[in-house]
Amino acid sequence: MDTAEFRKRGREMVDYIADYLESISQRRVTPNVEPGYLRNLIPNAAPKKGEDWEDIMKDVERYIMPG
Repeated sequence: MDTAEFRKRGREMVDYIADYLESISQRRVTPNVEPGYLRNLIPNAAPKKGEDWEDIMKDVERYIMPG
């Protein structure tokens, strides 16, 4: 990732956090998943090749945010 993309993705992350804070009153207080659910969804080893930023953010929404 070069510095231009780093700046772009950094701004996107700040926007993501701001959107989260703006919508926090509509989000669940407790998780809607069972403890340990994420363990079965992630690989045992890190990927050999990095993923696209968009795919990472989809995974965050799909797997991380419900917990």
